[in-house]
Amino acid sequence: MRHLIVDERNNILLVTLNRPEVHNAICLGMLHELSDVLEKYWFDKKVRALIITGSGEKAFCAGADLKERISMSEDEVRVFIRTIRDTFTKIEDIPKPVICAMNGVAFGGGLELALACDLRIAAKGVLMGLTETSLAIIPGAGGTQRLPRIVGISKAKELIYLAKRITAEEAMVIGLVNEVVERERLLDRAFEIAREIAKKGPIAISQAKYAINRGYEVDIKSGLEIETKAYEVLIPTKDRLEGLKAFMEKREPNYKGE
Repeated sequence: MRHLIVDERNNILLVTLNRPEVHNAICLGMLHELSDVLEKYWFDKKVRALIITGSGEKAFCAGADLKERISMSEDEVRVFIRTIRDTFTKIEDIPKPVICAMNGVAFGGGLELALACDLRIAAKGVLMGLTETSLAIIPGAGGTQRLPRIVGISKAKELIYLAKRITAEEAMVIGLVNEVVERERLLDRAFEIAREIAKKGPIAISQAKYAINRGYEVDIKSGLEIETKAYEVLIPTKDRLEGLKAFMEKREPNYKGE
């Protein structure tokens, strides 16, 4: 792969955006590669969590590659917007937890990528923002929809209307990131969280993700029905019985995703 580094470490997949010379800006080729990686590991039982980060020390992802964008026709821009939107939705939908380790700045599409992940960890002092309105456009890869669901509609409007850049510490206060850590601890901490999640029942994690994501979009009664259906999937699994047996025997469970 040209634009990504993919490293499978036991049951955790590390995906690194690898265009440091342009601050890991998102080009069409990167999106196709990322989509292919997600498809490849979608049903892979060995991989129980993903981490997405950026190469280099300056940027997680500075957004879309504007040098590529300026050469596009209007129809090509439409294709790019659809591709970036659909690729980020795959991140949101993949039945495995995805942790974003924000090692540097995350602007525009870079922050939208982070928003599609389940958890976000940022290095101290990292700047981020949906800055598209300063270029006379709007976030087109899910930012107008995911940001208000995470930080609330009023704060999202403030950040988007003003194309505001905020620090990791400010982002944590408003719930945009889950943790802020020292830069040298970032990947270690991401792997700590991923390993802890990987100990849990993988089918349970995937169903929890499904129930939370889908239930958040509907009224509480419909959400409870979604939760019940998700629970029903778990009842006949071997993992559920293994969890009960391990609890009774006071030992660590050995979940196999079955």
